[in-house]
Amino acid sequence: MMENDDGTRKAVCNHCGMKFAMKVGGPTSTLMRHQKTCVASQVSDKKQKVLSLDSVMFDGKGGGPSVYKYDKEKVREIIAKMIIVHEYSFRMVEHTLFHVLLRTFNPRFDSVSRVTIRNDCMKLFTKEKRKLKELLRSVGKICLTTDLWTSNQTIGYMCLTVHFMDMDWKLQKRITSFCGLPPPHTGLAIANAILQCLIEWGIENKVCTVTMDNASANNVAIRNLKDNFSLKGNLYFGGRIFHVRCCAHILNLMVQDGLDEIRSIVENVRESVKYFKMSPARLHKFAEIFRQLQLPTSRRLILDVPTRWNSTNKMLDSALFFKEVFSRYSERDPNYRWLPSTDDWKKTEEVCKFLEVFSEATLSFSGSKYPTSNLFLPEVWKIKQMLNEKSLDERDFMRDMTYRMREKFEKYWGECNLVMAIAAVLDPRYKMKLIEFCFPKIYSSIEAGRHITLVREALYALFYEYVNATSFADSTMTSSSYNHELVVVSGVSKSVTEFDEWATTVDSIEPVKSDLDVYLEEGRLINKGNINSVKFDALE
Repeated sequence: MMENDDGTRKAVCNHCGMKFAMKVGGPTSTLMRHQKTCVASQVSDKKQKVLSLDSVMFDGKGGGPSVYKYDKEKVREIIAKMIIVHEYSFRMVEHTLFHVLLRTFNPRFDSVSRVTIRNDCMKLFTKEKRKLKELLRSVGKICLTTDLWTSNQTIGYMCLTVHFMDMDWKLQKRITSFCGLPPPHTGLAIANAILQCLIEWGIENKVCTVTMDNASANNVAIRNLKDNFSLKGNLYFGGRIFHVRCCAHILNLMVQDGLDEIRSIVENVRESVKYFKMSPARLHKFAEIFRQLQLPTSRRLILDVPTRWNSTNKMLDSALFFKEVFSRYSERDPNYRWLPSTDDWKKTEEVCKFLEVFSEATLSFSGSKYPTSNLFLPEVWKIKQMLNEKSLDERDFMRDMTYRMREKFEKYWGECNLVMAIAAVLDPRYKMKLIEFCFPKIYSSIEAGRHITLVREALYALFYEYVNATSFADSTMTSSSYNHELVVVSGVSKSVTEFDEWATTVDSIEPVKSDLDVYLEEGRLINKGNINSVKFDALE
């Protein structure tokens, strides 16, 4: 039985939820007649229940067997998750065959409208947001990454992602904001949007680093955020590692500058691919020539995205494979006028070989499900080594290409990147040995020594800052016992105090080594196989 706001009462079926009018103080024959025909009542016979596999997860794995009980709220929650995860339309829940499917599973399924399921999705979002807020309260430090882009509708968006270690030392990543950012996209507007998000989530005092690309507006935003955190005393490590430049974006800028030196070749290949792909007849003729040459492959022509160098590299690589087809096609189609010359194909082949090291670095930098910062320094060293070698190349176009790329390298990586270096040291396969090996190859001898000293000092400063932060709680918990001991010591005679002062000047016992000292002095973790295949526990 339930009572409405106006005082009227309704009888409610406990099985299907249908409501019936009810006189005050008396039973209703309508409900009794309904119970005789209620399908839900007959299905839910308490003497015999159905076994089911409960707690089915997204990966398809389930828990143990349990007693099945139909829960329409749980069904609606799962539908909402399905729509969110797979990006289905809300209107899907109104499709006829969707109703048939669910009623086949359970005849008691109640249809819901797209408006209802939209509200369910928002309720689920609010619930998950509340859970994430609780999780972030237990996190000490948080690293941010943010990016901006403009959609086809010329609407600006900003995405803010937080990265942190949970209580089990597992790397976690959560998107905390995906919002529209109205123009103009100035540095101040970007900084205000980030601060607003941080305050909303209650993490404005926990930010350790911010990773952004190299747009000038982002540099202004970083300065504003730095000033804001510094005024509040929340600037971690004095801001020395606050701004982390996106390494993948630096690589993109570097290679784009290099590809400008062979712009005419790239444009010829790009226009050729466009010419073939825009016409089914041309593409059919291209495929016919390919079959005549009997080239054993399933490769196809690729059209690049001009702003992404790796897609341009793939386009050039695929075009190289079909260069004989290009040549024969030009003999059959007088309108085709973008055929690269023999010299152009040779240059393209050299460039593709040269860019292999950049492709490997991009794949290493772009990992999203595992830590990557410890892998950056070896890749940067390989890039620097390749640039040094190609700068002495006897071919003019390769020297010019390398010169422009080296300029960009020196602009962003000419100074020591502390985050990159410290992350490499904390990898037990590398430690300080990698710094001592790579830096003389990346910098001059004087600069290498200065940067090695800078990394070591920063490493110890970070270590002691972490020690002080983690031991503060322990020291406050034991403050009462410390005070008691100090009272006792204060009663020691002057002669004993003089002895302590003298003993400290002649004591030959070495000071206790810190955990960082022990870690750096121990040998490296030796891996005889693939250097990136080693798995080791974070606490070992």
